[in-house]
Order: sequence, then C-alpha cells, then structure tokens
Amino acid sequence: MIYLTREKLSPLQMPTLVDPLISDPLPTEKTDVVIIGGGIIGVSAALTLAERGISVTLCEKGEIGAEQSSRNWGWCRQQGRDPREIPLVMKSLERWAAMNERVQGEVGFKRCGTLYLADSDQGLEAHGKWLEYAEPFGIDTGLITATEVAKHLPGSSRTWHGALYCPTDGKAEPFVAAPTIARCAQKKGVTILTQTAALGLDISGGRVCGVLTENGLIQSDAVLLAAGAWSRLFCAHEQLLLPQLKVRSSVMRTGAIDAGLNSCISAPGFAIRPRADGGYTVAPNTAIWFELTPDALRFIGLFSKLAWMAKGHLRPSIGNTFTEALRHHRKALVGEGEPFTAHRILDPAPVQPLLDKARARLERDFPVFRDAVIAQQWAGMIDVTPDAVPVISEVSQQPGFFVATGFSGHGFGIGPAAGELAADLIMNETPLVDPQPFRFSRFSDGSRIHPIIGI
Repeated sequence: MIYLTREKLSPLQMPTLVDPLISDPLPTEKTDVVIIGGGIIGVSAALTLAERGISVTLCEKGEIGAEQSSRNWGWCRQQGRDPREIPLVMKSLERWAAMNERVQGEVGFKRCGTLYLADSDQGLEAHGKWLEYAEPFGIDTGLITATEVAKHLPGSSRTWHGALYCPTDGKAEPFVAAPTIARCAQKKGVTILTQTAALGLDISGGRVCGVLTENGLIQSDAVLLAAGAWSRLFCAHEQLLLPQLKVRSSVMRTGAIDAGLNSCISAPGFAIRPRADGGYTVAPNTAIWFELTPDALRFIGLFSKLAWMAKGHLRPSIGNTFTEALRHHRKALVGEGEPFTAHRILDPAPVQPLLDKARARLERDFPVFRDAVIAQQWAGMIDVTPDAVPVISEVSQQPGFFVATGFSGHGFGIGPAAGELAADLIMNETPLVDPQPFRFSRFSDGSRIHPIIGI
C-alpha cells in the first residue's frame, strides 16, 4: 500500500530538543581523534577515549543528542536482538548499569524487564523461536505463561496467551542520557563543538589527517563518523559507498498516570515504556513508515531480503522526500556545507494515523490509559543497513577513517558498548567483542547479506 505523506504538524508536536551544552572553542592544536556526531554512539566513544588519555574533539552540527538519540523509545534490551548483536548489547547493559557512577550524573537507567506479549498460540510460538538464537549466550530470558503474564499487567482488559520475558533488560531516559554523558566527557577534556557541521575529511598521503568543518580545519590522526541518518551523505562526499536508508519512527508520551505497568512492553500494535516522570512513552510497533528516495532505488538489491522479511509492516510513502533527498545528495557531493548546515536538527513530523491506531489499541488492552493525557508527540529518522546490523569499523579504502552507524533502531540501548568498541578499533586495542560482523566491507566484498531479525 502506498501512502501520501502529509507534513501538517499536530498541535501536540513540539520541538523535541534536549538541553544544549555550552560549546567549546575550535581547537587550534592537533587532536588525536575527531568524532563527527553527538548522539549516544559519538558521546560514548568520546568518553571512553578521554578516559584512556586520548585527546578528542567532537563535532555536532546541531545539539548533543537532539536527533534519534533523544527520540527513541528508551529501551535497553537484549531480548529480540540479532544474534550478531547480542555479545555487544550484553556488554552495553553492564555499561548502562554503571553509567550513573561513571558520569556522576543521572541517565535514568533501571533494569525493569521486557515483555513481548502474545495474543495467540501462534504469536507465542513466534516469540519462542528467538530463544534458539539466545540460548548460546545464557541470557536470562524465556517464555512465561498467561498466569505469570497477568501478574505483570494489572488492569489489562484481556487474557494474554503468554509472553517472552527478560527480567534483566532495562530502560534509560533518552532526553537526558547523551547530554549527561557528553558533559562528563567534556569535564574529562573532550572538546565539544555544537552548531559545527563537518564538511569533509582532510587527506594527506592517502591517510586522514583532519576534518574540515564549517568553522575551520581540525587536524587529527583519526576520524570517527557517528552521524546516524546523516552518515550516508557524508560518506557519499568521500566517494565511499555506505548502503543506508532511513525510516521514520513516530512516538508520543503521556502525562503521569498510575497504570501499574513497570516493564517495557511490546504488544500487537503498540509498545510502551514507563518513564521516570510517571508517564509512558508509547509507539506503534507494527508499521514501518518508509519514504521512497533515490537511495531506495539504488540499494534495492541489497535491501531486498530485509524488505521481504518486513513486508507485512512496511508502509511506503511518496512525497517531496524523493526530490529533497536527491538535492541533499547532490549538495553533499559538492561539499560546500549543505545539507548539513541547512538542517541542524532533523525534526520530521510524526505520522498521526499510526499514533492514533497505537493509542486506540493501548486503550483497548489497558483501559486506564483512556484517562491519560498525551503530552507530546514527535518523530525521528532511524538509520538502517541491509542486514539491520550496524557498521562499527575502520574503512579500509580510507586509512584513519572509522564509521559507527546503521544501528537500525537499536542504537540507544547498544550505545555505550558500541562507542567503546569504536574506541578500541581506533586505538588498535583488543576489541570489546568480535568486530567482524560489523565490518564496513561486508556490503562490497561479496559477503552474504543475511538479515536474521527484521527492524
């Protein structure tokens, strides 16, 4: 089914902005590493490097954590992960648990458990198939009965057939996590430049020697690109092929309400997370809003398997996104600033029909939410790779250039360990986990592109 996009803003949509950091001056001396992108991956890598005594400059074209890193659901889960990601996310949960003490601040992390509810025996069986992937890793997860589910869901209007449950999964607060980590990194010596777009790499002798920003050149020995949905355009400017597409994720939050639901819950038609402010983050989870772009046509072969797996959930749309994406690509190739300087914060409108449907299903299954006030709605753009597994890798075609992107909607929960792994690779230290599944070259070296779990 093809939908026409409508960019009319809901009166509930407000700028989803985090508290800005005070930007540092542009460094005049060489720095060891430049990081492009101030989301959860970039700030986690910056903090890790700073703790190891490495000088770091982080460039963010807008504000720290203002795009998908603050717009996601806030889940920190092992359950339902692609098995290639499981070792990394297990490490990340350990990092999240220690994060408040590490940064001397509050990121809102709590182990609350995740419940994947099933409304039929077939649905429960489908959830159970993931346990085959999880079994080698010893994750504390399994199927629970309808009676056990009922204990977690006071006020539910229906009897569920069971659920996939992981009690050690957690949640954190996206609006505060990345800025809090960044402030700690700044205190440890990281130079953080906001409102500073990176325009391209500076190359000498075939190797990276710096980054050209809109405010001047920053010399460095290594560069990490952690720019989320913008990574594809930056790589295009450098004549590097990064197959990455974007999907729009719509989210809303309620005001404080006593619903008695303490776990992150995924049910047919909606997902919810209890928030630190007493409300709930609510999102549709059975529709993937996908806007057709020239890259969608360019990469159709690479993404065909993932699209087939997700075919029942894809909601392709046609609108001005196609021509806008084409213009962005052309501008990025020229490298004069656009589109990075013209779009400081990617702030798409939420897809109202999807939010309305999710709310209706939530209220049907949990009537207490009929009294909930919808306090805010927003959307973000998720960067997706052909196998829904991220790239965390040096780019062999360009020595000294590293990429951490394409987290396919999993980046927030996996962020602390992903940033640490990127730091390991930059410093040529023993990697936190095997980086082979995340290599940049897998999309061009003849490797089989095999998505296992769809986004």
